[in-house]
Amino acid sequence: MSYKNYQEAFDLSFNNRDKFWGEAAEKITWYKKWNKVLDDSRAPYFYSWFEGGELNTCYNAIDRHVEAGRGEQFAIIYDSPITGTIKKITYKELQNNVAKFAGVLKSFGVNKGDRVIIYMPMIPETLFGMLACARIGAVHSVVFGGFAPNELAVRINDAKPKIILSASCGLEGKKVIEYKPLLDKAIEIAKYKPEKCIIYQRPQAKASMIDGRDFDWNSSFEKATAAGCVPVKATDPLYILYTSGTTGIPKGVVRDNGGHAVALRWSLEYIYDIKPGDVYWAASDVGWVVGHSYIVYAPLLTGCTTIVYEGKPIGTPDAGAFWRVISEHNVKVLFTAPTALRAIKKEDPKGEFIKKYDLSNFKALFLAGERLDPDTYYWAGELLKKPVIDHWWQTETGWAIAGNCAGIELLPIKAGSPTKPIPGYDVRIVNSDNQEVPNGQEGIVVVKLPLPPGCLPTLWENDQKFIESYLSPFPGYYFTGDGGYKDNDGYVYIMGRVDDIINVAGHRLSTGGMEEVIAKHPDVAECAVVGVHDQLKGEVPIGFYVLKAGVNRDSKDIDKELVSMIRNEIGALACFKQASNIKRLPKTRSGKILRGTIRKIANGEEYKVPSTIDDPAILDEITVALKNMGYANKK
Repeated sequence: MSYKNYQEAFDLSFNNRDKFWGEAAEKITWYKKWNKVLDDSRAPYFYSWFEGGELNTCYNAIDRHVEAGRGEQFAIIYDSPITGTIKKITYKELQNNVAKFAGVLKSFGVNKGDRVIIYMPMIPETLFGMLACARIGAVHSVVFGGFAPNELAVRINDAKPKIILSASCGLEGKKVIEYKPLLDKAIEIAKYKPEKCIIYQRPQAKASMIDGRDFDWNSSFEKATAAGCVPVKATDPLYILYTSGTTGIPKGVVRDNGGHAVALRWSLEYIYDIKPGDVYWAASDVGWVVGHSYIVYAPLLTGCTTIVYEGKPIGTPDAGAFWRVISEHNVKVLFTAPTALRAIKKEDPKGEFIKKYDLSNFKALFLAGERLDPDTYYWAGELLKKPVIDHWWQTETGWAIAGNCAGIELLPIKAGSPTKPIPGYDVRIVNSDNQEVPNGQEGIVVVKLPLPPGCLPTLWENDQKFIESYLSPFPGYYFTGDGGYKDNDGYVYIMGRVDDIINVAGHRLSTGGMEEVIAKHPDVAECAVVGVHDQLKGEVPIGFYVLKAGVNRDSKDIDKELVSMIRNEIGALACFKQASNIKRLPKTRSGKILRGTIRKIANGEEYKVPSTIDDPAILDEITVALKNMGYANKK
């Protein structure tokens, strides 16, 4: 498959959808070829790709490369500056480990369609577990190791896993985070109880085991017999990945096997310009969609070497950490979040560390997860002297909606824009009446149905929630939840969320969920949490609360308690560090809290006092509170 330019590829993806994706699917090995490329018999809500086809994602990610003579090529480079470990794993070694661990799962009664929750750090064994599930047709659900027990329990209740895979600990800089107590607490409070847990003991901490429920990873592995690949339908689920919900209840995004494999294989070659044998690095975590798509599946489906990095952009040991990895392992493309670049820029504004390393094989830096501010874009481009490419996508889509297809044609870059829609995505800008708006006018970003392969076909066991959340708001379109516009050249600009999901260092978190936590405090009558601009993390949440009548405690003590509650129930990654006691929350006469107005005041943006406000004077109190928190005000 080759395209003359971006426009040819984009046009073909709509003018002859079956040809475009049928040719892309030829890069994947199938046990049984599909009957239809796109099945729209359940439109307008449900579409399926490669109906009737059968394949195995693990076979495509590992076994076929070994059979093609690439067994001695490195599949995974595990680089952990925290532990001082570098371990290189060939495709043949990966095949042996994954097949054997698939045997472990089978010995514990895990079969095709069963769910397995994976609550583990960034180590090779985490990938072994994911790929072993794919090998036998089990459905994995990875939960980020930093999540608190309550968040894990919610996911246990929804996915109903037969077993849970975990480790004794994760490492965050110099901190050792013991996972087992968190896991035990989550199982204790969960209504659904998994049958077994398999625990990987790391040397940094030893987990206590519950007899009859918990089993040691290594001893189970030694006793197991290798298992082969199980054919599954293209439409069968590969994994569930939970994303924040506006009601505090996370949504289980489902990824199918067939469309996922085809889309990710296509994307790595044509968006990132990566070929088999190249070294590709997504500096993320497998608890997030970037890790699933571009640490695990896309590189291995393509036959690349992927980096599993257990470290930070700074402090492990310094602001040159990323450049050291790129130089040492001959990385061609790095994909990370703007937050990481901002952290590096803060520590090394002149880029002195970049000069210490040979980056001659490094071709491009891709950024996503939050809006790339022009200042960071120009800083990275000037110092690296390489293309810095923004792109935009979501947990739900699994790969880029808008970007610059470096493997087809690198279009002129405009700071602040992720460039143009990727082939397969018909991106439109509409108003609240579902009418398209002219170029340059801001509106709501939607994608005309059907979505391309690889995107969510539904939510886990909740078709109705899928329709309500994504399809009903704008009939005929997928609702992205983002606002933005297109310019006269067709470039897309994403301006931010239109709901209460905020983006903290690339992690989508629900302010509604945080409000639910704060509301549990016995002294709090009502509260509001909003996301405000943060130079390093993109956005951070801040809280306001009203005390119940008769409470005479020092509000500073309550502030600390609320911060602690968010940390315990949602996790440190929420970055919730400030709360302020106020007499009243600003509301409309109908009782709606004016979160948008609070956010504009905090960010120093122009704002109008809403005509529906019940008491304009309350905004003065909000302004004072925000100034005390370190935020500006400008009318």
